[in-house]
Amino acid sequence: MDLQSLANLFATTYNPDPNVQKTGELQIRKIGAQEGMLTALLQIIASDGVESATRQACSVYLKNRVHTSYILPPNPRPDHVPIAQSDRTALKANILPLLAASPSRSITVQLAATLKDLVAHDFPDRWSSLLDDVKRLLGSGDVREVGAGVVAALECVRAFRFRQKADVLPSIIASLFPTLVTIADGMLNTSPSQPASQEIPAMLHLILKTYKTAIIVNLCPHQQSPESLVPWGRLLFRVVGMVIPVEGVPTDEEDRERCEWWKAKKWAYGILGRLFHRFGNPSQLPSPMQKEYGVFAEDFVTTFAPEIFKVYLHQVELYVSGQAWLGKKCQYQIFQFFTECIKPKSTWILLKPHVDSLVANFAFPQLTFNASKQAMWESDPVEYVRASVELLVPASGATSFLLSLASNRTKTAFLPMLQFINTVCARTNPTPAQRFGALTMMSVLGPFIVRHPDVKGSIEQFMVQYVLPEFTSQEPYLRSVACEVLGVVTKAGITWAAEENLNNHSRAVALALDDRELPVRVQAALAITELVVIHDSVRDAVSPQVGKVVQDLLKLSDETDLDILNHSMEAMVDRFQNELMPVASQLTARLCESYLRLAREGLAQQKETDPDSIDMESLVTDGDDDKVYGAMGVAKTIGTVVSCIDSSAEILSQVQEVIIPIIRFTLENKLIDLFDNMYDLVDALTFRLHAISPNMWPVFELTYDLFKSDAVDFLDEMLPSLDNFVSYGTDVLKARPDYRSKVLDMYRTAMTSPQLGDNDKINGCKLAESMLLNLHGHVDDQLQDIIIIAVDHMDKGETTSFRLANLEILINAVLYNASAALHFMEAYKPGFSRIFFERWFAAINSDNKLPRVHDKKLSILALCKLLEMEAGAIPEGLRDGWPGIVGGALNIFKALPQAIAKRKVLEDQLVEGSDDEDEDETRYLNLEGEEDEDVWDEDSAYLEILAKEGARLREKSEKAETGDDESDISDESEIEEELGFFSPLDNIDTYVTFKQALQTFQNQNSVLYQAATTMLTVERQTVLMEVMTIASQANHS
Repeated sequence: MDLQSLANLFATTYNPDPNVQKTGELQIRKIGAQEGMLTALLQIIASDGVESATRQACSVYLKNRVHTSYILPPNPRPDHVPIAQSDRTALKANILPLLAASPSRSITVQLAATLKDLVAHDFPDRWSSLLDDVKRLLGSGDVREVGAGVVAALECVRAFRFRQKADVLPSIIASLFPTLVTIADGMLNTSPSQPASQEIPAMLHLILKTYKTAIIVNLCPHQQSPESLVPWGRLLFRVVGMVIPVEGVPTDEEDRERCEWWKAKKWAYGILGRLFHRFGNPSQLPSPMQKEYGVFAEDFVTTFAPEIFKVYLHQVELYVSGQAWLGKKCQYQIFQFFTECIKPKSTWILLKPHVDSLVANFAFPQLTFNASKQAMWESDPVEYVRASVELLVPASGATSFLLSLASNRTKTAFLPMLQFINTVCARTNPTPAQRFGALTMMSVLGPFIVRHPDVKGSIEQFMVQYVLPEFTSQEPYLRSVACEVLGVVTKAGITWAAEENLNNHSRAVALALDDRELPVRVQAALAITELVVIHDSVRDAVSPQVGKVVQDLLKLSDETDLDILNHSMEAMVDRFQNELMPVASQLTARLCESYLRLAREGLAQQKETDPDSIDMESLVTDGDDDKVYGAMGVAKTIGTVVSCIDSSAEILSQVQEVIIPIIRFTLENKLIDLFDNMYDLVDALTFRLHAISPNMWPVFELTYDLFKSDAVDFLDEMLPSLDNFVSYGTDVLKARPDYRSKVLDMYRTAMTSPQLGDNDKINGCKLAESMLLNLHGHVDDQLQDIIIIAVDHMDKGETTSFRLANLEILINAVLYNASAALHFMEAYKPGFSRIFFERWFAAINSDNKLPRVHDKKLSILALCKLLEMEAGAIPEGLRDGWPGIVGGALNIFKALPQAIAKRKVLEDQLVEGSDDEDEDETRYLNLEGEEDEDVWDEDSAYLEILAKEGARLREKSEKAETGDDESDISDESEIEEELGFFSPLDNIDTYVTFKQALQTFQNQNSVLYQAATTMLTVERQTVLMEVMTIASQANHS
């Protein structure tokens, strides 16, 4: 196909006629894998004579083809054709010139993504000239070529930004970064007010973004050296301190925030913060990073950090005095840096003299009610609530700063902050906006105030004097913050000396549920929830009106889609179980309506999303996931309703019929993000009812179809429900061979799919075990297949857990039908039954190879089946070892009581655990130790744990690459009891069963019985007597 025809074909992909578009796409798919196709596309993209839209369509296709086919996945689809070598050569030869000649930003974005994939796969081994080519562009006198060089440098770094191993990125940095910092330095000599200079800040922004991207994981030796740090530091300080004339930026503040000059400033602040936070703060540097960054950190904190502090403080002073504007994201970065300065002694000494001023003049104004909050309240009250609950920047930066001061420098900073709040509230005429700020600050510090020994006694008076009056304020935002403060201090555990004060506050918040302003109603709902959960008197007062309160919550939840309201609904349902029982079906129906609305809207968003227009980075930070998260929250609330009504099977059955349609909708529409929630509901309903209703079986069919197609890696989420279908749907499964075949096929797929690992195989084994235990006598047709699969996997798998699970499939087969199981093993692999017995008895005779109660009971009962076999049915090759079965069983019996006791302890701990959730007071207040020493708190400890785990995984990965990994099973964690696992074996008395089996063994095989009992050691004879005694007692009880 000639170039013009190919261009015309790509032009059809944006034709308004969907039929023309579809035909064009099908044709492109037919010819897409042909050699020379990508080379032709490169020529079209480079041609100025082709429409821009067509060139963009070609660039999108090019990016996607390279991303999916430059390196094929381990198990490619049959139609997945790799890119030909000639096209690969053409791509690398033309991609950089194309970037320099790109006619639009949209095409540049596609080409840049293509370049990143090429670099990731081919540099340095198959593209050794890349860095020289990029440096040539950067050194050009043509601004477009320099711009292309800057984009290319960014993509080179992005290709390796998350690579833990420092093998490729350091060479890129050492080669390109000296040139980049020189270019950026020269750019700052351009006046920001020149209209033609807009290309300059765009490139500056990308250069700084490149540096920030390079320090996500590591700071290479070149960047640590003074030769790099000094010029880059000088550049960053220049960008931060740069005065941008008014005429150089938009007048609208939102547009100004997004303009290139302020983007550059944002990245400069971000780099300085990252350098200090991750690499330059020795007192907080995790121990695994000390060797690599310890010297750098000590130097940075003494020479560089004070300069950052000085520059930032100056910017704040300019902003506070009204001499300069400061973008919100830059303010946030400054707050983040000041917050990082609180814990290290060296920077705390710098910050300490300025704390009171920063709290009053920089942090407090972020919390006051201002024009932008007013505009959001009026235009989009839902977004206002979301912003206030989620504390968006820079208010979240101010909040983090206040919280860190309160928790880490309690003795110095806490009481002055409270004094400041009191001062604002006690002024003769504080403005409503200032009162809002003071109460917001009170809400932030509430958990600390309630716990501080010097002030917790005065909080009730503060509530009565300054919070209670605001419930009737003319300003709705003050009514809202009053509710918020009450909710916070209630949750934190305020003690009310006067019951009347509690009653006054609870009545006020109850009235606020009917406020005309939505944000007030939301905060009232959150506050009333906390009051009801903690105070029985409030619960009793709300009880007669709980139906209305729940309806209000449902209405609010529908209006806002706020996940936090789902938490309130869960708490209400849990607290008022008896009151809501009669209306459970109606309540569930309302919740299901909300869920379906959110799920449909989420589905619509998925269908509208154009995958070609997605910026992969934005998936992590943006994304319209609100609807999906909202649906998750509603599903969780439905689960709470189910758990609260399990005492009434009749009501639960009604509720189940209401819920099944939303489960089917979710599965049928493949809303994968919600599968976990749906299978939680299926599990809860089927387990609590101990039955599978006719309308639930289509869910089983859907589950099978999904597992075989889109959701093969969801077996972990599906397993509890599938186990319930087998355990409680035995009558249907016995009558439906097609259903039994589906279960077997899921087991086979779990064991043989290359996409699945050991954990999924373990889940497959559990499913097969459930069949063998629950469908006794009805799995005869599947038994041979199950045994063959297990035999094939006897020596496979990387974990002890899987090897035990697979072994226990064969043990289950013996329990199901001993003679048939042994026959199938021998028929498939002659001599295998002896290998099986050797593995089994190795586990029996070890101390920890059958660690759980279920493992032990299963083996004892399977051994009993072997003892009951007729003499003629015992395979000849196993006869000589048959007497050892009795000793093996006694060996397990010896350890069984200890395993049962251990499980009982774990069960008791699980029950007690829910009552043992008192928070550690030390995480709130730091009242110990020297006032100005380094602070090491739980956040620091958490980062230390993460760093150690990261170092361990890196070391393991590097050993695996070199073939030195000998850890294998040795560092695998112990197999623990599964407390939520229930089995038909739970109700079988192993002692009685063994006694009966031994009697049968004696009657049928007296010679072997004599041999078995004669060979018992004294210790095992003692165990045998104990077992017989316990069995006799059980028979007589």
